[in-house]
Amino acid sequence: MRRNISETATEFLRRLASGDFDRVREMCNDTATVWHNDGVGEQAIGEKLDQLELLMPTVHALEYDVFRQFQNDDEVLQQQVLRLELADGSCREVHAAMHLRFEGDLIDRIEEYTYVMPRDQEIPLSGGRQL
Repeated sequence: MRRNISETATEFLRRLASGDFDRVREMCNDTATVWHNDGVGEQAIGEKLDQLELLMPTVHALEYDVFRQFQNDDEVLQQQVLRLELADGSCREVHAAMHLRFEGDLIDRIEEYTYVMPRDQEIPLSGGRQL
């Protein structure tokens, strides 16, 4: 029986927030790709996760707040806010729309559109590594 892909998308973010990159990799198929509006273009999921994993020592707390989510048979589209507290005590808030495409129970493609809030408009984290 197929898993609920909305729940899988939420679990994917929870695993990212906790730094469980091995489990995140297991949630994606071998040919999964990521596109991000940062100008880098399309990347293999493993390459993108390697980059994120290198950043984790600079992050004190990470929290995702998904406030809207839609799904059809093999896609999830969600709006979310990523709140980061960095090791130096500074905070960042990143607003994003993420599209996840599934092949069976596994993520096949991710497209993420982000906007980093200016520092004077940021809101501090409410807690530690939570979704």
